[in-house]
Amino acid sequence: MDALHPPDRLVACFLGRVAYGPMWDLQRRVQARLIAAKRGEAAPAPHVLFLVEHAPVVTLGKSGDASHLLLDEASLHARGIDFFRVDRGGDITYHGPGQLVAYPILDLGRFYTDIHRYLRDLEQAVIDLCEGHGVVTDRVSSRTGVWVVPDERGPERKICAMGIRCSRWVTMHGLALNVTTDLTHFDVIVPCGIQDRGVTSLARETGRNPSLDEVATDLAARIGARFGLAPDSLDREASLRFLGDLLGEAPDPSILYRY
Repeated sequence: MDALHPPDRLVACFLGRVAYGPMWDLQRRVQARLIAAKRGEAAPAPHVLFLVEHAPVVTLGKSGDASHLLLDEASLHARGIDFFRVDRGGDITYHGPGQLVAYPILDLGRFYTDIHRYLRDLEQAVIDLCEGHGVVTDRVSSRTGVWVVPDERGPERKICAMGIRCSRWVTMHGLALNVTTDLTHFDVIVPCGIQDRGVTSLARETGRNPSLDEVATDLAARIGARFGLAPDSLDREASLRFLGDLLGEAPDPSILYRY
């Protein structure tokens, strides 16, 4: 076994704000590396969890309805919002500043082979995190994701969207948790194709502005716990070194936004 990359290791890469297109490509490269490892075509590889934030972007899943995009692409770009048709499940969603996006690249075959169970595990990690902030959330039947429960402020509202892709039981894409997100940006879409419910954030529900870094650290631990793993957390620079070693070539650091 490769001592640097034991397969029972979860490496959490905290990359900060990252361009969407290159991040999508990076996910695919890491997924391909894990698939090669399980085929015996490459050295063992650990599970990887990317924790990022994106500049404003709308993504449409492979089964999504293009009519749920309420502006044309030129109008989106005029507002500084990118648009991608992507290979995940689910419909349409928005990513942007103040939203924590988690991309677990996991070899599910090391745990179980059940996509529905995987989605429920991701949901539970978010439900537990929200509870830690005093926000009561739950699942809604036939609507993947995490929802704040109905209360005096209104019906269910979505706080976390999910959409994944799995190849040979190795996952990619993941979840987007609204932390301090500007929710008005969701006005350019019908979020997840659901017209009768709105979206919310930890900030809106609590009246506080949680640190994205603290929420990311918490989420990494909770996702790891669902699989019996304690994540090895790496900052931006350490993540690039790790990925260079894993992939044989480091990602171009220009994909990282500088603050």
